[in-house]
Amino acid sequence: MIERIYIKDFALIDELEVQFGQGLNILTGQTGAGKSVILGALNMVLGERADTEIIRQGANKAIAEAEIRINDDPLILSLLNEHDIDRADPIILRREIRQSGSRAFINDSPVAVSVLRKTGDLLVDLHGQHDHQLLLKEEHHRKLVDAFSDVQRQVSAYRTAFEEARTRRNELLDLKKREDELREKAEMYRYQLKELEELELDAGRLAEMDEEMNKLDHAEELDRQAALINELGSRADINVMDLLGQIQLALQEMAEIEHEFKNYVEELNTATISLRELLDATERYRNNIEFNPERLNHLRSQRNELRRLEKKYNRSPEELITYREQLRSELDLADNVDLEVEKKRQELNNSIDQLKQAANDLSAGRAQIGERLGKQICEVLARLGIPHAQFRLHQQPLADENGWMELNGTKVTPTAHGCEHVAFHISTNRGEEPRPMAKTASGGEISRVMLALKSVLAEEQHLPVMIFDEIDTGISGAVAEQVGDTMRRLSRQCQIIAITHQAQIASQADHHYRVEKHEDDHRTLTHITPLDQDQHIREVAALISGTEVSENAVASAREMVAKASDS
Repeated sequence: MIERIYIKDFALIDELEVQFGQGLNILTGQTGAGKSVILGALNMVLGERADTEIIRQGANKAIAEAEIRINDDPLILSLLNEHDIDRADPIILRREIRQSGSRAFINDSPVAVSVLRKTGDLLVDLHGQHDHQLLLKEEHHRKLVDAFSDVQRQVSAYRTAFEEARTRRNELLDLKKREDELREKAEMYRYQLKELEELELDAGRLAEMDEEMNKLDHAEELDRQAALINELGSRADINVMDLLGQIQLALQEMAEIEHEFKNYVEELNTATISLRELLDATERYRNNIEFNPERLNHLRSQRNELRRLEKKYNRSPEELITYREQLRSELDLADNVDLEVEKKRQELNNSIDQLKQAANDLSAGRAQIGERLGKQICEVLARLGIPHAQFRLHQQPLADENGWMELNGTKVTPTAHGCEHVAFHISTNRGEEPRPMAKTASGGEISRVMLALKSVLAEEQHLPVMIFDEIDTGISGAVAEQVGDTMRRLSRQCQIIAITHQAQIASQADHHYRVEKHEDDHRTLTHITPLDQDQHIREVAALISGTEVSENAVASAREMVAKASDS
C-alpha cells in the first residue's frame, strides 16, 4: 500500500505531504482544486512521462516521492536484486524533473525511468479520468484477456510458434524470390568463378607469388653480391680467413699474459666460424639462384591479371577470395535450388502445424477466461444496478482469402497476438443479445463495466494498490451508492485511492481528504487536508447541497456515512 506521498514544486503544489491508510481513500474538492494534479504527480513517480511544464513557476525542479509497503513481494524483491538496489520495506520511489531532464531513484539508488515504471506496474493500477474509454477500443480487450495468468502459457507458446513460422515463411519467400535471380545470373557467376579460379588465389599463394617475383626480378643482383662476398673472402693477395687466423694467434698470446683478452679470443673464434658459414652459404646460394625470365614473365602476367580483376570487381585480393567462395555457394544453391525450396517448404509446413496447435490452444484458453470473466463481471454489474447484464468474449477468426495459413477450414493471416479478433460484447437489458460494447453501453454503463473489470482483475493480478480518477463519470444517485459500495468491497482486497464528486461514494471512505486551492502572496497553491469524522460528514454534506451546507444535508450525510460503516 501507498503509505506516504511527498510532492514539491509540482504545478500548483508548493510543498505537500499526505499519509494514506489501508482501505478506501477518497479525495474530494472543487473542480480545478488540484485533485488530479496530485494523482498526476503520483503517476510521474510511477514512471510515466513528465513534461518540464509541470515544474512550478520560479522553481528549479519538481519532485514527487512515494513510500510504498511491498510486504516482501517476491517480484519486487527480484526486481530490486536484478538492479542491485538495496532492499527495504517500505520502498521509496522518487522522481525529479528539471529543465535539463529527468532523474529517477528507488531507495536512493539512481535507476532508469523504465525500471521505475516496471516497479510501478507491479505495485499500482492507476485508472485515469478517460481510461474507461479504452473499453470502447477493441484492441484493448485482447490485452486485458491475455493479462490473465491462466492464459499466459498459451500466449507464450503461441508467440514462440508464430515467430518460428514467420521466420520459416520469410526464408522460403526470400529463396523463391532469389530462385529466378539465381537462374538468370548462373552463367555470369560461372564465368566469374572461372576467371577467379584460374588465378588459384589463396592468402598464402599471394605472399609466395610476391616473394618469388622479387627473387626472380633481382636474381642477377643477388648473384653479383654473393660472388663479391666469396671473392673478398678467398682472394690470394688478401685472404680474410688468413688475416683472421693471424689475429687469432696474436690474441691468444696476449690472453696468456693479460687475461682480459680471453673474452676477445672467444668472440673472434665465434666470428671466424660465422664468417666461414657465411662464405659457404653464399657459395651454395649462387649455385641455386634461378635465372628464369619465362617464369618471371608468367608471374608478372598473373600479377597483372590479378590487378585487372581487383579493378574489375573493385575488391582487394583478400576480398576476391571471399567473393570466389560466395560464387561457389551461389552456384551450388542455383544447381540445387529445387531441393532447397522443397526443404524450406517442409520446414514451413512443420512450423505451421505447430502454429495451428498453438493458435487453437490460445483460443481455447481465451474462451475459458472469457466465460469466467463474463460470469464474474455480471455478478458485479448486478450489484451496480445492471441486473440483467450479459457479458461475452467474442472470438472471430482473422479471415483472409489471401491468408497464408488455413485454420479450422478458414484461411487466416496470423499475427503476433493470435489468429482471431477478440472483443467484449455486452447487453445491459433483458432480452437483448450481446453486441460490441461501443455500440451498446452508455457512458455510465461503461464506467460500471470498467469498475467491474477492475474488481475482477484486482483479485486476479493481486495488485496492492488501485487508483481511480473520477471513475464515477456519468452516474449519480442510487447507482453512485452502488459504485461506492463496490469500491469499498474492493478496498478490502487492496488499497484504493479515488477522486470523486459523488456524495454516495465519498460517504464510503475509510479515509477522506479535502483538496483546496489557496492564494498566497498573489499565487495559487494546492493543499490537501485529512478529515476527521465530523469533517468527513460535513464534506459529504457539501457534496450533497453545494457551498451552503444545510442541516438537512448534514443529517443526510451522517445517515449515509453510518449506513456505509454498517455495510
